[in-house]
Amino acid sequence: QVQLVESGGGLARPGGSLTLSCVVRGSVFSVNGLAWYRQAPGEQRESVAFIAPSGTTEYVDSVKGRFSISRDYAKNTMTLDMNDLREEDSGVYYCYLEAVEEDGMLNDYWGQGTQVTVAN
Repeated sequence: QVQLVESGGGLARPGGSLTLSCVVRGSVFSVNGLAWYRQAPGEQRESVAFIAPSGTTEYVDSVKGRFSISRDYAKNTMTLDMNDLREEDSGVYYCYLEAVEEDGMLNDYWGQGTQVTVAN
């Protein structure tokens, strides 16, 4: 059984910084990709940052240059460094793992979410 546990959310002022962490408990056969998603009230969940096994990263345009995704396979963790925060960055942030199982099937795993609020 795989569990993703986020931490690090909270309240920040505009222009401030927060770091989100996600610990992956359990094991999978292979990791296809890791990502952070966020969901604002009344909005659909959107992908914010993605990191491939190669280390290649992708970001939604609104966070480019401000957010940075990284992972440490030895520690089974994934991190999202968020700088120069804006009010529109507020929402519930979820970590996501796409795994390839031994039979070749893909499986999605989600964390429980952590709230980020950017306000004065």
